[in-house]
Amino acid sequence: MDDDSKQAVLQRLKSIEGHVGGIIRMAEDDAYCIDLIQQIQAVQGALDKVSQVVLEGHLDTCLVSAVRGDDPERRERALKEIVEVFRAASR
Repeated sequence: MDDDSKQAVLQRLKSIEGHVGGIIRMAEDDAYCIDLIQQIQAVQGALDKVSQVVLEGHLDTCLVSAVRGDDPERRERALKEIVEVFRAASR
């Protein structure tokens, strides 16, 4: 991951971390269930976005490098990893 992407990912994760802290406080304070669920869904969406950014970076760098490289085992491993990521996401 390049430095700009890394900083963007870290910034998003730190924001999510703060948001989760807020959710914890809401739960401790017996916040209205629907409000709590909405905040949890917001964090899930934010994590999905981070995952998307990381995956795009991986596809643009690691996967392209493996596919263009001369090592068939590395190429096969990289493609299997991507398939597994998508399988896990669809569960």
